[in-house]
This record gives sequence, structure tokens and C-alpha cells, in this order.
Amino acid sequence: MVRKLTRGVTLAAGLAVLPLVAGCGGGDGDGSAKKADDTSRVAEVVAPAKVEVIASLTGCEVKIRTEAEELREGVCHTKAGDYLITTFPKEELLQVWLDSASIYGGKKLVGPRWAISAKEEVLEPLRKKVGGTVQDLSTYGRTGGPGPSAS
Repeated sequence: MVRKLTRGVTLAAGLAVLPLVAGCGGGDGDGSAKKADDTSRVAEVVAPAKVEVIASLTGCEVKIRTEAEELREGVCHTKAGDYLITTFPKEELLQVWLDSASIYGGKKLVGPRWAISAKEEVLEPLRKKVGGTVQDLSTYGRTGGPGPSAS
């Protein structure tokens, strides 16, 4: 109960800061680059976030397709491309999911207890909005190190 309350308070505090940070754009030069950096920092502040929060940061109206104890998954259809946002209640469950997904290879955008699955050309623009790292799952568990390699 305390854990849920703490998580809720943390998420609410992060969401309260979101409009303040996203709305701060200096009058110097390219404000869009600054805004993208500010927004990704906010994503890291509220992370591990809910599927809906990550979707909102990416400009998507998400449709939840999986609601389970181990994960929540939502689908986004945008002009830039379609993608799946998956969140996990524990970091260990994310690692198990990445291990399972590695048999298919490809790249995923991974953050604290969340992952985004999309075509490679969609991942970098999403990373600029929500943070995280693009990880190559084709080398997961094969490089001798624990977990996927970041690119």
C-alpha cells in the first residue's frame, strides 16, 4: 500500500512539473532542440512511467492492448510510424522481456522499466522525446556481457 502511494505521489509530482519544463523555451536560437531536451529530462523524472504518460510525451493517443501483472502494453499509430510501449512493475521483468525479445533481434528503445518497439527509423525521434537508450537485441546475451548492448 505504501509502495503504491509513493509511486502515485512520485508520478503526480513528475506530471506537475511536466507543463513547467515543457513550457520553458528560451528565446535563444533553436527553441525546438531545447524543448526536446527538456521533455526527455521530464520523461526520466517521471519514469518508470505509465504507458499513457510515455504515449503523451510522444504525441500519441495510446490504445492499451495488454494489461497483466508482469507488463502493460499500448499501441500507438502515428504519421511517423507505429510503435508499442511496454511498461513493467519491476526492472527484472523488463530484463526477462528483453531476453525473450532477443530471439527476434532488432532494436528497442529502453528506459527505466519501459521499452518501445518500433522500426529503427522511428526509435531515434522517440528517444529525443522520452530519453532512454536504443539497444540492439541481436547481440543480447551473445557479447559475453549481461544484457543488451546500447547504441
